[in-house]
Amino acid sequence: MSKESLFNKVEELKQDLFGLAAFIHANPELGNEEFQAVDRITKTLESNGFLVEVGLAGLDTAFRARYTVGSGGPVLGLLCEYDALKDLGHGCGHNLQSPSVLGAAIALSKLEDLPPCTIEVIGTPAEETTSGKIPMAQQGYFDHLDIALMMHGGDRTTVDGRSLAVDNFEFVFEGKASHAAVAPEKGISALDGVLMTFNGMEYLREHVRSDVRIHGIITDGGIAANIVPERAAAKFSIRAINRPYLNTVVERALNVARGAALATGTKVHIHPSKSLESKLNVQALNDLLLENAKLAGAKNITPPREKTGSTDFSIVTHRVPGACIRVAFVPQGTPNHTKEWVEASNSKEGNEAIVTAAKTLGATCIDVLSSSALMDVIKGQFREEKELQENLILQ
Repeated sequence: MSKESLFNKVEELKQDLFGLAAFIHANPELGNEEFQAVDRITKTLESNGFLVEVGLAGLDTAFRARYTVGSGGPVLGLLCEYDALKDLGHGCGHNLQSPSVLGAAIALSKLEDLPPCTIEVIGTPAEETTSGKIPMAQQGYFDHLDIALMMHGGDRTTVDGRSLAVDNFEFVFEGKASHAAVAPEKGISALDGVLMTFNGMEYLREHVRSDVRIHGIITDGGIAANIVPERAAAKFSIRAINRPYLNTVVERALNVARGAALATGTKVHIHPSKSLESKLNVQALNDLLLENAKLAGAKNITPPREKTGSTDFSIVTHRVPGACIRVAFVPQGTPNHTKEWVEASNSKEGNEAIVTAAKTLGATCIDVLSSSALMDVIKGQFREEKELQENLILQ
């Protein structure tokens, strides 16, 4: 079981991997509607001896595919996403993830001296919207894994540092409609409630820690300028580096909306939506990924990003040791969710990132399979990080 043999297997597979990436790119599908992508991905896995199950946790486009060698041994989880962005397409490079993961998984399965283990490819839909990982985690689809690995395209090759925990809310204000010129005194402006909420959030920003991020948009501001809005709505995301502190900020933010309703005579309905934890880091896994990325010839390797957002992969990292390798395929500084990423996701650079990621993920699995002591270190660091997060003292 050598990394050189694995790399050769990936090279043999690469044209099929490029075809899969191009197909997903040419057929962008929104979250929970990725039927063509899942059909193509799972058929490729089945044709290579993986046992496939589609439709997990009530999600039609969630799947897992298993390849088992012998009995017992570690369960290696390789996760992938395949949803596109509305009105943009694959501006986050998700069409690169499945080919990379399949390249690693299939190449590993073809190694003649693979020790007892289970290679499990897990497809997680709707990362950009509702997040399939949430119900999948709630129903235990990750708990049996010994490690969980992912790849993501990037403007540099690196691993993730801590991500921000996040809570998302919609605030819907109810007022009373009236003619804004003829009888404004008979109206109650729901939009006033929204605007006062934005003002209150600005004041709140001044008195929270520097890691907190509060950002929102108005989604409904009324019908016409001469009608007092009887309905108005806004969406906010509230983030912080750890959950205990975020919870205190969230309660203050909700009170801002409640206070705005009280001050304007409106009613506010608060609708929580996607909530994510901060990512737990396992340094040993991060180090392995970067070492193997270098071995695989990755471009522009850098330390972890100092500024980061939130990720639903954090849900997995609170259950099992997990890490994600980000592989450069666009010039450094190019933001994702842009046309530049869409174009690069179907390019020579995108294909090179697939091969690099497949080799990196596969080689990291070989390292873990080759040393039970290394697995003990990884699991020990995971326990320490989890205990640290669970016992954080507010400062």
